[in-house]
Amino acid sequence: MKIPTTLLRFSISIIVTLLLSGLVAHGADSPGWAGEYRDDKFLGGRAVFQLTIDQSGGATHVTFDAAWNDAHGAAPEADGPATVSGNTLTFKFKDSFDNSGTGTITRAGNDILLSINPIHVVEPRCLGFYGKNMRLKRVGKK
Repeated sequence: MKIPTTLLRFSISIIVTLLLSGLVAHGADSPGWAGEYRDDKFLGGRAVFQLTIDQSGGATHVTFDAAWNDAHGAAPEADGPATVSGNTLTFKFKDSFDNSGTGTITRAGNDILLSINPIHVVEPRCLGFYGKNMRLKRVGKK
C-alpha cells in the first residue's frame, strides 16, 4: 500500500512540530541562572562578595554572603526565594543580622548585575555591602 505524499508530509510536519515544542519547553525550564558568582575585589579590593543561585524544579533560591578582607565589622550571610521573569531575577532576603529586603539580578553576558535594596535594617554595619548594579563574575555552575 502506497501512502499519499500529502499524508506523509503532514505526518512529518506534526512529528517535527512536537519535537521542537518539547525542546522549547525544556529550554524554558533549564537552570540557566543556577551558579556561583563572586567579586574578590569588592569595594575597591577591601571585601569579598559571593552569591549562589539554586534552581530545583520550579523553585529558585538565592544565597549570598560578604566579608571584609581584614575581618573587621559585620559579615552578613543571607538567603531567600526568587522568581525569574525573562532576563531578570527578583528575590527577597533576610540576613544573619535580621536585615531584610529585596534584590534584582540581571544578566550581563556571563556575569550578573546585582542590586540589593534593604528595607528593614537592624544592623547598619551590613549596609556597605548592599548597593546597586554590583557586577559579579560567574565562577561555577550548579
